[in-house]
Amino acid sequence: MKPYRAIVATALSALATAAVVVPVALSTPAQAAPPTPGPIVKLWNWNWNSVARECTDVLGPAGYSAVQVSPPSDSMSKGGSVWWDIYQPARYTLTSKFGDENAFRNMVNACHAAGVKVHADAVINHMTGQGSTSYGGYGFGKYNYPGLYSSWDFHTPTCGINDSDYRNDGWRVQNCELVGLSDLNTGSEYVRNQIAGYLNKLTSLGVDGFRIDAAKHINPGDLAAIKGKLTGSPYIHQEVIQGDQEAITPSQYTGIGDVHEFVYGRKLKEQFSGQIKNLQSFGQSWGLSVPSDKAVVFIDNHDTERNGSTMNYKYGDAYKLANVFMLAWPYGTPRVYSGFTWSNSEAGPPSANGGFATDANCGNGQWTCFHRQMSGMVGFNRAVAGTSVGNWYDNGNNVIAFSRGNKGWVAINNEGGSVTRTFSTGLPAGTYANVVGGGSVTVGSNGSASVTVPGKSAVAIHTGGVSPSPTPTVDPGQVATSFNANVTTTWGQNVFVVGNVAELGSWNPANSIALSSASYPVWKATVNLPPSTTIQYKYIKKNPDGSVAWESDPNRSFTTPASGTATRNDAWR
Repeated sequence: MKPYRAIVATALSALATAAVVVPVALSTPAQAAPPTPGPIVKLWNWNWNSVARECTDVLGPAGYSAVQVSPPSDSMSKGGSVWWDIYQPARYTLTSKFGDENAFRNMVNACHAAGVKVHADAVINHMTGQGSTSYGGYGFGKYNYPGLYSSWDFHTPTCGINDSDYRNDGWRVQNCELVGLSDLNTGSEYVRNQIAGYLNKLTSLGVDGFRIDAAKHINPGDLAAIKGKLTGSPYIHQEVIQGDQEAITPSQYTGIGDVHEFVYGRKLKEQFSGQIKNLQSFGQSWGLSVPSDKAVVFIDNHDTERNGSTMNYKYGDAYKLANVFMLAWPYGTPRVYSGFTWSNSEAGPPSANGGFATDANCGNGQWTCFHRQMSGMVGFNRAVAGTSVGNWYDNGNNVIAFSRGNKGWVAINNEGGSVTRTFSTGLPAGTYANVVGGGSVTVGSNGSASVTVPGKSAVAIHTGGVSPSPTPTVDPGQVATSFNANVTTTWGQNVFVVGNVAELGSWNPANSIALSSASYPVWKATVNLPPSTTIQYKYIKKNPDGSVAWESDPNRSFTTPASGTATRNDAWR
């Protein structure tokens, strides 16, 4: 949640703190189970058509369990020049700058077809603080929303929240205006019915859960009453920002649903800017305010990536490694974040036609599309669910490694140079795909493996419920050659290898060798090739319509040995 430009500094201060309230005895409907196995991905400011495509092409195949989308309600319009206008709702119709109700419904259906649940960002604490026209062309005033709310539906007399209130006056935090935004009287039965009606509308369209914006500014008893009016059992996760020595605490909201753990990202920023060796004990003893079974954790979100409290995509490799750690470490329900690139922290997403968000394009540099880099770790996270940490290793500085039961193992190198050593992985013997950077790791019968971890990179392997790859069988007089290609595909695409020898199809795509996607995004196959022969080859993608996409030039080339085996570890180019 963030306010309008004139009060940005106050907003950031307010959103970094909280306040005192008397705990409320809650009696609410059962909370739906969190979206496990598999993490949530937050596609922030992506329009509905883009989310639908991404669910089909990327999120479903990768194993993301749920996608969190931006607020779908109509909001004050700033013509696309800022990002925060969507957090000032004007009415509850689905005419946002991300698409209309039909596009929203189609998006939900597409995501469900891909096996991905949908969570909607719900702004229900307040309405607007400025503006008079919405993206849907609706006219309104700060306390006058025709057909929805009038002045008596807001807390009166109006008051503001001071920084000191977050420690000393919880009543003001939950009854006064958050940085000038018109504060709904959520104690009113009429207001509760309007909010519940909006959320039930979304549920009727297939929405599976809600992220409750600015939840700590709503009395937990009011939230419980609203939840009691909801149909079904949507999964609830709430924005309750925890600062130092606050009296409004996340524990006052865990009876309603899960709670966002803001301390998590702050602590990982400290470690990945310092020494990650300390992470062996990472958990609630570090000052995390939400227990693991109630926490939604993240490296950053749309607020923290801008206010500097956490890392963001601009941190490069360290940011990626922190996300690898989050998806490998057993704490909370992880949420991966993807938004748009920015230099001005106030700027809105790429837009056109009066501020409507344009389709997300992962190739034009305007969208981070970071979740795609985590596709392999999503499979890791699913494979190791419910297992404990073992086989810890650190070098006393910035290289760590650990296993998750006998299901997965990860090594993270936050140093500049590569590290090669023998690690205890805890995994059964076999050859496993590295789901972070490509290539493979061979684990011996004693569970150990000699691994090189490049600088500012990671190696992660997991069983994925599939038997480890056997050692290739060598035909007499041939060289068993393993092809391991890290390739991101869209729904319906498959990957093949083709080359200059008959065993690789003699450059004819119709005779190319299919690679297995069992270790996606690493596609694998073993082919017997003639010894002492110069092999040229390329990877190709075959599309559902029968067309073929070739990777770029030049041809790849190597010479097979006189006998034995060979391995090619590549990434699509």
